[in-house]
Amino acid sequence: MTLGFVMLCHTALDRAGQVARHWAVSGSPVVIHVDRRVAEDEVGKLRASLADLDNIRFSRRFTCDWGTWGIVQATQAASTLMLAEFPQVRHVYLASGSCLPLRPAEDLRAFLDARPRTDFIESVTTADVGWTVGGLDEERFTLRFPFSWRNQRGLFDRYVRLQRGLGIRRKIPAEIVPHMGSQWWCLTRQTLSAILEAPDRKRIDRYFRRVWIPDESYFQTLVRRCSTQVESRSLTLSKFDFQGRPHIFYDDHLQLLRRSDSFVARKIWPQADRLYATFLAPAQPSELRPDPNHSKIDRLFARAMERRTKGRAGLYMQSRFPTDRKGGNRCAAPYSVFQGFSELFEDFDRWVARSLECRAHGHLFAPDGAQFHGGEAVFKGALSASATLRDYNPRSFLTNMIWNTRGERQAFLFGPGDTQEITSFLANDPNAHISLITGAFAVPLFHSNRNFSEIRAEAARLQRIESEFLALLNSSDTKARVNIWSLAQFVDNPMEALQTIIDDSNPRPAHRLTEVPRMVDLTGFGQFLQNLRNQGMQPVLMGDFPIHSAPPVTRGRIKPYAVK
Repeated sequence: MTLGFVMLCHTALDRAGQVARHWAVSGSPVVIHVDRRVAEDEVGKLRASLADLDNIRFSRRFTCDWGTWGIVQATQAASTLMLAEFPQVRHVYLASGSCLPLRPAEDLRAFLDARPRTDFIESVTTADVGWTVGGLDEERFTLRFPFSWRNQRGLFDRYVRLQRGLGIRRKIPAEIVPHMGSQWWCLTRQTLSAILEAPDRKRIDRYFRRVWIPDESYFQTLVRRCSTQVESRSLTLSKFDFQGRPHIFYDDHLQLLRRSDSFVARKIWPQADRLYATFLAPAQPSELRPDPNHSKIDRLFARAMERRTKGRAGLYMQSRFPTDRKGGNRCAAPYSVFQGFSELFEDFDRWVARSLECRAHGHLFAPDGAQFHGGEAVFKGALSASATLRDYNPRSFLTNMIWNTRGERQAFLFGPGDTQEITSFLANDPNAHISLITGAFAVPLFHSNRNFSEIRAEAARLQRIESEFLALLNSSDTKARVNIWSLAQFVDNPMEALQTIIDDSNPRPAHRLTEVPRMVDLTGFGQFLQNLRNQGMQPVLMGDFPIHSAPPVTRGRIKPYAVK
């Protein structure tokens, strides 16, 4: 049996000539179609370079714009010439000028010899197609598309909207059922000749001339009424990204292409010298290799697509900024946020650093600038403590800090006096562990020496800000792990609350606290809250404090409530 190759070329003709020579020398006739827009002198060079081979032909040239009828015309003309000039051909393999054989032609011939009547072409109904990205499925067969999608996009879109608005629908010929699939196929002589010599070909061609992207539906549809045995898959390895654009293979894909066991791959970068030198080298005697199995590398491409669309957790970069619509990520690792603790305990950040074995920062979102650990002005990754730079994009500031310190847990303080733009991000980040004592902002006001009217106004402002943050944390959409105590609850049994923080944040086996931070003096704090009420401000986040004395520390089990 002889296998023939039809090649559709429009660029990098020198590479196409190398591939054509490789197949022709191995005993397979080749018919080459060159896009009509290619200069005659370039075509002449290609013809001259292959003039010594008597099993290579050049077909009539057509203009081949993407997704237009010209590609089908080129394929028809080249296939007709193949069948007429080489009667010994039993299978015709359609390839492009950017295709590269990955295995000797003898392997492909042996594979087809074992399946002499099988047509290899991806052919699925429109309802089962899942790879049309941003395109049309059934409508490509029922509307007219006289304009180029690439070169006349405005006219294309307006004409589609006009047809939809007027309810115009083309009638699909009764004898065909529309199918779609990859442009690259391998058909038997019987099937291909039946398609090209069909009595109603002119009528069928007239219909498909106005179908959108007919090269993905013409042969894929007609093979179903002419073939006796269709294997719905392409023997050409071609992969597409999430936008529907073909992956390009470079020299560093050499081992990947070898592992695929595919016969042919596209698209190959024209400057991939190593790939062309390796796969076009004279075949060496070897054991019979297995049949092509593209699924071997499908998993790798699936991971690559996921990496491209979702990125690595916590990595934000100029080349791929993640969005929620595409599975935008959050921070790269778990981190802890403490609100209300520094107001209630002395040197709380140092205690956290020792207890959680983490790097504890101050208020990273303080209005006057980020309070990095140790008072540093520039932190890892060249992060500046400048409030102006931080507030330009608070989300990137935080995600960069967590990314730059992977392997070391970070913790920082937060409060209603800080810049609040980051709050929604914190609430929706599953890596955030938020511990919050509501109403603790009143403790520094209690110890301040300010006029009481100023204290009342400031307490009302901070309570309003903290209430908005609490509403976010109590939302059903919250993904962060949240523990919330009112100030009265916490002071009533601080040991249990602190132990909860340790157990929740420390990945090591649970251990009991041996050291606790020193709590500030709260004597008279209950009366302070009552004075706020007397002045017309209602403190609701602190819980019930006795008016005449500080709440006693008890051993009762007052548990926090967990939001997530």
